[in-house]
Amino acid sequence: MQVQPGHVVQYLIPAAIFLVAMALRARRMSQVRPLQVERLWIFPALYAAVCVYLLVEFPPTLIGWLWCAVALAGGSVLGWQRGKTMRITVDPATHQLNQKASLAGMAFLFVLVAIRAGARMEGRAMHLDLNTITVVLALFALGLFAVQRVEMYLRAKRLLAAARAG
Repeated sequence: MQVQPGHVVQYLIPAAIFLVAMALRARRMSQVRPLQVERLWIFPALYAAVCVYLLVEFPPTLIGWLWCAVALAGGSVLGWQRGKTMRITVDPATHQLNQKASLAGMAFLFVLVAIRAGARMEGRAMHLDLNTITVVLALFALGLFAVQRVEMYLRAKRLLAAARAG
């Protein structure tokens, strides 16, 4: 099987853009940033709205709904683990919460994006319904983002209460 030059470029350009974006994200994630627990719900809520739109626009089949449930549950489990990789600290003087992403969390995100890209390419090659794959992957991401922030919220509240008590 010969690889045509146009097909190589089709994969190299998005891969290069992805690597540059991840490098910039890794640099930003390595910095300590304030954690505002009252705003942790915003991104998952917006992402849930996108998922609802996708479900309405591209309703899955019965087996697709099963895959959606599995993806949401799997994303939730991995979201809890990813949330645990986030380093949360409390300034003892001001009680300001701070967060810093770990390298493990960054690698985790990189692997998930690679799996998503692979699933879309393989799905296309196997003539699977790309709309269902998109919805399943979106629900996986929703579980990941929402539960990650729930874990961070619970841990931040615990750390803040301990700092105030001590």
